[in-house]
Amino acid sequence: MRVNFTVNGRQQEADDVWEGESLLYVLRERMGLPGSKNACEQGECGSCTVRLDGVLVCSCLVAAGQVEGREVVTVEGLADYAKQRAEHGGCATGACGTTLDHAKQWEARPSDGRTGEQSELSPIQQAFIDAGAVQCGFCTPGLLVAADELLERNAEPSDADIREALSGNLCRCTGYEKILDAVRLAAARQEEAV
Repeated sequence: MRVNFTVNGRQQEADDVWEGESLLYVLRERMGLPGSKNACEQGECGSCTVRLDGVLVCSCLVAAGQVEGREVVTVEGLADYAKQRAEHGGCATGACGTTLDHAKQWEARPSDGRTGEQSELSPIQQAFIDAGAVQCGFCTPGLLVAADELLERNAEPSDADIREALSGNLCRCTGYEKILDAVRLAAARQEEAV
């Protein structure tokens, strides 16, 4: 089958998608977006987390055919997504008042992170670097997407809110404290910017 959907603000088309093919496989192997990681393939680790029409999903559990006509944001699109959100009063999806059609109008730059040459980072990406929250990096894309979604809906999250929002993401390298620090830092910077 052929699947048409929007990825990080760009219309995409995947041909010859077989019935059981996951969104994760399509993103990584057909679209060349390796940010979402393939780890457990059971929706338990969070390494493949993306936003589907603004909602966090494990892309390993979503059949590619289910995204027909829908909007997907991956870790590669977070910087542009954050920019769009800032321009529209704190939201880039219909979940906070921006229509999906309006969100689709923003365009990712040609160097949208596919090659790692993206010059700008989203606030949460920069906070992860500044707080030293990145170790091996395997869990980082899913954590970034989940943390970004948290900060979109809750500008001043408590530690309990952060822990709950990130509870679907497993990290084997850290004790999670630097990750929590990064989310706190991004929230503080977000508050200062307002």
